[in-house]
Amino acid sequence: MQSLRTFLSEDANGKNLHLEHIEDEILNFGIGGARGSINFLRSLRDMLAGNSRSSINMTVKWDGAPAIFAGIDPSDGKFFIAKKSVFNKTPLLYKTQADISSDPKLPASLKPKFSIALREFSKLGITNVLQGDLMFTSADLESDMIDGQRHTTFQPNTIVYAVPQGSPLDAKFKKAKIGVVWHTTYSGRSLPEMKASFGANIRNLRKSSSVWMDDATYQDESGTATFTKQETAQITAVLSGVGNTFRKIDAYKLNAFLNYQAGFTGKMVGASVKTYINSKVREQADLKKSHAAGYKAFVAAKYDKEIEKLKTEKSQQALTDKKTAATQLADEYQELLGNIFEFMAGIVSAKNMIVNKLDRVKSIGTFIRTTNGFKVTNPEGYVAIDRVGGNAVKLVDRMEFSYNNFTAIKAWDK
Repeated sequence: MQSLRTFLSEDANGKNLHLEHIEDEILNFGIGGARGSINFLRSLRDMLAGNSRSSINMTVKWDGAPAIFAGIDPSDGKFFIAKKSVFNKTPLLYKTQADISSDPKLPASLKPKFSIALREFSKLGITNVLQGDLMFTSADLESDMIDGQRHTTFQPNTIVYAVPQGSPLDAKFKKAKIGVVWHTTYSGRSLPEMKASFGANIRNLRKSSSVWMDDATYQDESGTATFTKQETAQITAVLSGVGNTFRKIDAYKLNAFLNYQAGFTGKMVGASVKTYINSKVREQADLKKSHAAGYKAFVAAKYDKEIEKLKTEKSQQALTDKKTAATQLADEYQELLGNIFEFMAGIVSAKNMIVNKLDRVKSIGTFIRTTNGFKVTNPEGYVAIDRVGGNAVKLVDRMEFSYNNFTAIKAWDK
């Protein structure tokens, strides 16, 4: 498979601060992104069909919070922990307990967690810089009854993680003072120059019973996440259909449309195709080719909302003129947009076949907390990493995750 470095990239500065949905790559990178997403899914199909030569590595996307960085500052060789401000022009690092307690911008609720992280992570022998999701500190562990069995639980964000009490994993959690899942490695001569490499090799880190940690690598020791011949044929047929739709998309028109989209600036960024798609996700509506016809009305409504806020007739007319131009372009590109949506719908269909298969393997129970108790849910999703190019996309069931975001009782709502 051709390296996805040709098609996909991290953010402009090489920092792993945001991952994109695989179906959105056509909107991010045009024809190259579309081709890359197809190649990614083909390689994932091959991996799940038992082809060990697949160039894709898979990690589980944990629903932890906050993001945390730990490692050595190349400028002085000292160990630090940090939030995402680690990559500021002037990095904000915590190297001593005094740094943590004296930072007025660090929420009071996070200071005890970061204090434990600084003390415990410094014991691990980290020699580069790792990024992870903070999952729990010992104070976050709770005891809950789920399906008639007592579980140890923790809820860093939306998803509740649970293991049966008395299990080996339960014992590890209860010994730990902090839990973290490492997922990204950074290297470079200075913090601002560091580049991200998706994945984290923690095999050489020192083991400490006071730190529970994982590297997020997807492991299927049960063999239940392997495609049967019939399932392989089914996803191959879906990808074949995606390929047929891909060939209908005019590269020149797609590039022109994406440049037009890039013209949405300021307040009107809310009228982008991505925002329109997200509105469909929130409605729990599967993306369809026919949704292209609704984009014009969506754009018009966004403009009307902004026009109503303006006080002078001159400013209202200026934005009205922009609305007219934008809706005319939406008309002009409707056929193209229909093909894009049909392509994305096919990518989502193939992606969900893969995600549903991966969801069969769980080492830790995942639930959402509702007013009626606990409801079983799947992990937040997965991150597929190209071993050749080192790039990554996320595989998330957006419908389920969106529904959970609206209906679950979050950690801060308890």
